[in-house]
Amino acid sequence: MIRVFLVDDHEVVRRGIADLINMEADLEVVGEASTARQALARVAATVPDVAVLDVRLPDGSGIDVCRAIRSQNPTVQCLIFTAFDDDEATYAAVLAGASGYVLKDIRGQRLIESIRRAALGEILVTPAVAAHVVSRLGTDRAEPAATLSARERQVLELISRGLTNRQIGEQLELAEKTVKNYVSGLLGKLGMQRRTQAAVFGAGLHNHEPDGGDRIRAFGTGTLAE
Repeated sequence: MIRVFLVDDHEVVRRGIADLINMEADLEVVGEASTARQALARVAATVPDVAVLDVRLPDGSGIDVCRAIRSQNPTVQCLIFTAFDDDEATYAAVLAGASGYVLKDIRGQRLIESIRRAALGEILVTPAVAAHVVSRLGTDRAEPAATLSARERQVLELISRGLTNRQIGEQLELAEKTVKNYVSGLLGKLGMQRRTQAAVFGAGLHNHEPDGGDRIRAFGTGTLAE
C-alpha cells in the first residue's frame, strides 16, 4: 500500500484528490494539511511514502516544505502539484529534492501513475526540464562531471533511471554499501547535496548523449515523454 499525504490550502481540491486516490486499491491518503506548518508536523508524524504539495500555501511555499521534508526524512518522496507552469519554480523544486512538478490540469490517472512512480523513487521530469537543469547547473559542474570515474558515471546513469542503491548494486554486482559510497563520492564531486539533483543532472546529460533520448520516461507538466 502506497501511503500519500496531501498538502493544499483548498479543501475542495484536497477532497477531490483524496477521493481519486482512495479509489485505488494500492493507494491510501494517510493525512492532509492546508498550511506549511501543519504539513511539516503531520508528515513527520505519519511518514508517508509520497507527499503531494501545492506550491502556494498561506504561510509559505510547498517547495520549502519539500526541502524540509526531504532533509528530515529522505524516504518521503515529494510531488509538487500546482496550477502554475513556472520554469523557476520547476528548477527550485528539483533543487529541493522533489520527484516531479505536476500541473493541476493533468488527468486523474496520470496523477495516480505519477504518485506510484514517485513512490518507487523515479524522477518525474521531462527531458526538457532535465536539459534546463543541466544548462543551469552545467557551467559550474562541467569540469567536476568530467572527473567522475567510469563506475561513478554508471551509478549516476542508474540513479537518473530511478533505481535505488540496492537495485543499482544488483545490476552492477556491488554491495549496497559500496553503491552508497559511490553515490556519496559523485555527489561530492558534483557539489550536490541531494540525490534528486544528481538524478536530474544525470538524466539531462544522458539525454544529450548518442542514443540517450529514449532513456527518460517522465511526466513533468503532464505529458508522457519517451
